[in-house]
Amino acid sequence: MNRDVSLESIKEKIQPVDQIWVEKAKQRTLQLVMPTRALGRLHDMAERLCGIRQTLEPAVEEKAVLIMAADHGVVNQGVSAYPQEVTGAMIQTFLAGGAGINAIAGHVGAQVWVADMGAMVEIDSAGLPNAERLLTSKIKSGTEDITQGPAMSRQEAERAVLEGFRHASTLFESGIQVLGTGDMGIGNTTASAAIGVAMTGVEVDQMVGRGTGVDNQGLERKKNAVRQALNINRPDAEDALDVLSKVGGLEIGGIAGTILAAAYHRRPVVVDGFISTAGALIAAGLCPTVVQYMFAGHCSAEAGHAAMLKYLKLEPILQLGMRLGEGTGGALAMGIIEAAVKMFCQVMTFAEAGVADKE
Repeated sequence: MNRDVSLESIKEKIQPVDQIWVEKAKQRTLQLVMPTRALGRLHDMAERLCGIRQTLEPAVEEKAVLIMAADHGVVNQGVSAYPQEVTGAMIQTFLAGGAGINAIAGHVGAQVWVADMGAMVEIDSAGLPNAERLLTSKIKSGTEDITQGPAMSRQEAERAVLEGFRHASTLFESGIQVLGTGDMGIGNTTASAAIGVAMTGVEVDQMVGRGTGVDNQGLERKKNAVRQALNINRPDAEDALDVLSKVGGLEIGGIAGTILAAAYHRRPVVVDGFISTAGALIAAGLCPTVVQYMFAGHCSAEAGHAAMLKYLKLEPILQLGMRLGEGTGGALAMGIIEAAVKMFCQVMTFAEAGVADKE
């Protein structure tokens, strides 16, 4: 992918989903040998995929999850139940195939890729299993403490988006047909909550959850950290890069870039949980059309996720009380999306089956 591509040139090329193909798909759905729209939202998914790919034979067999990883300075405020070293350790676990996302991705036949956007530790890939699946775009070693000032500069925020775009574009160009967003970064639910409040206007108490499982005192520290971050930085909701740079995270920027890449390449993107949806809010703020290419994999148990999805007008495919992140909910939903495609493509029409249609 061309490293010199600009955010403006990306946005200029992104076009709405082709409604002519959606209508063609709806006509085929009406002819399937079953009562009208008997499989509910599976029909909606398949038809939207036809519009995204501009075909009545969409394919989603080639799947991948792209995990964006980075650290957050706000952990200094006691907002996480885990130490920051976990981010680097989990990157290695992803590559070794031993994390939750590896199990679920393996179940649905999806590759797992990891991008180091800004982990505190230096990851030496030499000798690591699947080292070729580690993509390095370390913009800086973690963000600054958002309770004290901006997370990063505007230039760093834009670079995070562009690097995410580049990595996702490379996967699409290699033949990936559907991409799931994933995240890893101790402290990132705090940054995501700050983005959520800034972009949606939902109150702090409704947006901030327990993240990695903090106790009641930790939850209050998180809420106070988000309030302080918003009061000090005053992010502009009309300027998504301003929000990202002031209260966001490097991996959240990478997720936003991943979503932009999906729309740019006319591919579906399955958005995972709370952190991924914070990235979706940034992507939609940069280019509202990208929402048409998003599938909400699930609704997380994290407090504000439902409010984020409502703001984006996305209906989650699954609702299982999951809150792991990593891309797990999105990967699991890929199996549902693939089922929708197989139903659309493989079920006969009344005419093909020689079955009398309804009167």
